[in-house]
Amino acid sequence: MKHENNNLAILIDADNVTPKVADGLFAEIAKYGTASVKRIYGDWTKPALKGWKDCLLEHSIQPIQQFAYTVGKNSTDSALIIDAMDLLYSARFSGFCIVSSDSDFVRLATRIREQGLTVFGFGERKTPRPFIAACDRFVYFDILNGQRVADGSEDSLPTEAKDISENSAKSAPPIDGRLRKMLKNAIEATSEDDGTSQLSRIGSHLAKQSPDFDSRNYGYKQLSALVEASGIANVKRVGNNPTHIIVSLK
Repeated sequence: MKHENNNLAILIDADNVTPKVADGLFAEIAKYGTASVKRIYGDWTKPALKGWKDCLLEHSIQPIQQFAYTVGKNSTDSALIIDAMDLLYSARFSGFCIVSSDSDFVRLATRIREQGLTVFGFGERKTPRPFIAACDRFVYFDILNGQRVADGSEDSLPTEAKDISENSAKSAPPIDGRLRKMLKNAIEATSEDDGTSQLSRIGSHLAKQSPDFDSRNYGYKQLSALVEASGIANVKRVGNNPTHIIVSLK
C-alpha cells in the first residue's frame, strides 16, 4: 500500500545495519511514502563503517558523525533519538522509519506513535520483541531482497524457497495450524454481514495484531497468495481492479 503524499523521516543506526540491505530497504520504504529525510548515524572514523561510503552517495543519505566518547556507551543511539525528537516536533512528517535491531529505540517508537504518527521498523530476526511491538509495522532485512528466512539462517532454506513468486506457492513451506488460525481470526474479525471481507482490511488487522506479520515471511509475495494457499478461504478479485479482492471462509 503506497501513500504518495506521506513524508517519511528515515533514521538508520549504522552500528546495527549492513549496507547490503540499502537497495531493498529504500524500495520497501517507497511503498509507504516519500523519504524526505535520510540520515544515518555512526562513528565514521571506524573502519567497520567504510562499506557505507558508496551507498551513501547512491541513495543520498546524510551521514551524521557521532564519536564514541566512552567505551561501552552507545552515543550513536542518543544522537539518533535527539534528532528524531527534533524532527517529530517540526510537524513535517507523517511517519518515521527506524532502521535498527536495537531495543534502545522502544521508547522512541512509542513516543512517536503517541504523537499520532506511523512508525515503520526494519531490522534483523534477532530484534527484541518489545521494539517490534512498539512499531506499527516491522519488516525483517532478509525479505527486503526477495528472501524469506524462517529461522534466521539463509543457508537452512532450499534454494528454490529463497525467491518465491506469487504463483509458485508449491515451493513454499507448509502452512501450519497457527498461521491458519491467525488468518481465520483476521477474516472473521473484518467480515461483513454476508461473511465476506476485503483483503486490505484483513492485512490491516493482521498488522495490528502482529507488526512483523508479512506474507513474505512465509514465502509469498502477496497476502492474497498466502490466504489462497492456506486452503481455509475463497479469494475472489472483483471487476477489473486487481487490488479489489474479496475473501470469505470456506
